[in-house]
Amino acid sequence: MNVDARGGAVSTAPLRGLPNGSVGERTGTLRPVSASIVLLATDADHVYDEVDAVLGGDHEVVRVHAGAEVLAAVRDHDPVLVVLDLQIGNMGGMAACLDLRLEERAERIPPQRVVMLLDRDADEFLAKRAEADAWIVKPIDALLLRRTARDVLADA
Repeated sequence: MNVDARGGAVSTAPLRGLPNGSVGERTGTLRPVSASIVLLATDADHVYDEVDAVLGGDHEVVRVHAGAEVLAAVRDHDPVLVVLDLQIGNMGGMAACLDLRLEERAERIPPQRVVMLLDRDADEFLAKRAEADAWIVKPIDALLLRRTARDVLADA
């Protein structure tokens, strides 16, 4: 089940006919069983919907709504991948990525794989400065996001 980091269920669309699934709590339909977590930090519902549609079949997508929640969510969920929207709430994706890198260097968290979702090509500079492993420019291209996530995880 895809869940909000605060514990609430987010995805309610039934998935039918999935092998090796588990029964969904409301509809009795099958849901995929996921062994890995992708942490997504965004306050935009459409960004969550797009990322969940692309990565949710292979991973459990856990969402936080602000960059200030990312570090605690990393500690709580131990994600295989962190996806940060550049423009979020009180602490943007760049600051959240820098915070993760500082915590890694202090050895308070294990190394994280980070993909940033940028607003424009010129924001590449910010992603490099924040030491993101990869980035893509919105609007999200599903195939590009899937390939980027796969490549970043393969380098882990």
